[in-house]
Amino acid sequence: MPRILGIDIPKEKRIEIALGYLYGVGRALANQLLKEANIDPGKRAKDLTEEEVSRITATLQKSTFKFEGDLRREISQNIKRLMDVGSYRGSRHKKGLPVRGQRTRTNARTRKGPRKGGMAVIKKEAAPAKKAPPAAKPAGK
Repeated sequence: MPRILGIDIPKEKRIEIALGYLYGVGRALANQLLKEANIDPGKRAKDLTEEEVSRITATLQKSTFKFEGDLRREISQNIKRLMDVGSYRGSRHKKGLPVRGQRTRTNARTRKGPRKGGMAVIKKEAAPAKKAPPAAKPAGK
């Protein structure tokens, strides 16, 4: 498996798809980087030479975009800043609730987690079945 920026990329996939395994790299950016590095996007990752891998790495490092650790760090710092400032979005992050205005009366289970139990219904014991009154006997003999 080729390693790019410390991440193993899948060797059986085409390189334009395999670059998407890096955090912060999508299909469009992968194609742009491959064009800069002068590498065929249809080539499989296992077929890359060491020189091509180093060209991709160099292209990634000289680009203005952030990837992997830097991007993750920036996102977590932004969320922490929102919480420290005390903004509404920050308070939603603290409480573990949806941040972007979704309803929470129903749904929102992804952010809220599994239900807490709450209103469990307890079944009463089945009462003994009542006997039906005997059928009326015909009058007469």
